[in-house]
Amino acid sequence: MFLFESIPWYSWAMFGVVLVALIALNEVTRRWKWAGLAFFVALPILLTVFVWPVTAGDGSSTGTWFHWVKVYSALLGCLGFMLIRYVPRLAQNRWMLMFPPLILAINIGEAVIRDFEVAGLQGMHDGVFMVGGPWNYMNAIAGILNLLTICGWTGIIISRDKSKDMIWPDMMWFWIIAYDLWNFAYVYNCVGDHAFYAGAALLISCTIPAFFLKKGAWLQHRAHTLALWMMFTMAVPTFVSTSPFAVESSHNPTALFVVSAISLAANIAVAVYQVFTIVKRHRNPLRDELYTHLRPYREVRDANLPAEAPVVLPEPKDRPVTV
Repeated sequence: MFLFESIPWYSWAMFGVVLVALIALNEVTRRWKWAGLAFFVALPILLTVFVWPVTAGDGSSTGTWFHWVKVYSALLGCLGFMLIRYVPRLAQNRWMLMFPPLILAINIGEAVIRDFEVAGLQGMHDGVFMVGGPWNYMNAIAGILNLLTICGWTGIIISRDKSKDMIWPDMMWFWIIAYDLWNFAYVYNCVGDHAFYAGAALLISCTIPAFFLKKGAWLQHRAHTLALWMMFTMAVPTFVSTSPFAVESSHNPTALFVVSAISLAANIAVAVYQVFTIVKRHRNPLRDELYTHLRPYREVRDANLPAEAPVVLPEPKDRPVTV
């Protein structure tokens, strides 16, 4: 195959299991606060003390600095978003609203650094087979563009329904697709033998909810599914490497180049459109929401804005009864 070695039916079946499990656990953790605290506070503490020091030790494919930083930064994102969602005054604090774009930018930046690192590597490194090349630089540039086109965080709101989701109306579908293409290329470039699950299944697991289950909450979906997946792979690193369900990358230089070229082209297109929007509509990307003129923006915002407070009229004063 072009991207991967042969994929047996049971690996496809496990792909479905991983995808459904991540979507389901994301739904549970976003709908109930107690579930979020259990999965993103209590469980990581137990795993940090009793499991990860053993499973992610030297020689493990998840024992690198990147995996440790990734799991804790994903968990930090989940907890920060929960504070914004469940503490009303924080959702109105413009400094706190800088946290979502900041943690997103940090996560993208971590991956960009790793792409640059891998560009000069060949063979086995940190338990993963590397095929470094110009595609790493191409995708690193795509990641930088993806980071620079993060916009509209001043318009983040909390949904009016019971789940109190963190809604980012200005995070448009085309930016999400560009992110998915970049992130898949990153995983394919840097940990290719993990890309079947950690690239494709993981990205689909947050994109489906963002497009069909709870629109506007992509970053929240992404943080939840990423944290859940990273905790699992840190605890069971052999699942994506030596288990019967593991799927190896083809390590084909042409495939690596094509995937990174698509990622770079998509992110250039988003950057060009964003600059066009800024110039045409006289927007300040550090202060304004950019895509308020688009129908998807209006649909998401209108569906989640807090309901208008009812107008309470003063009770009429008692009047003397006339006979």
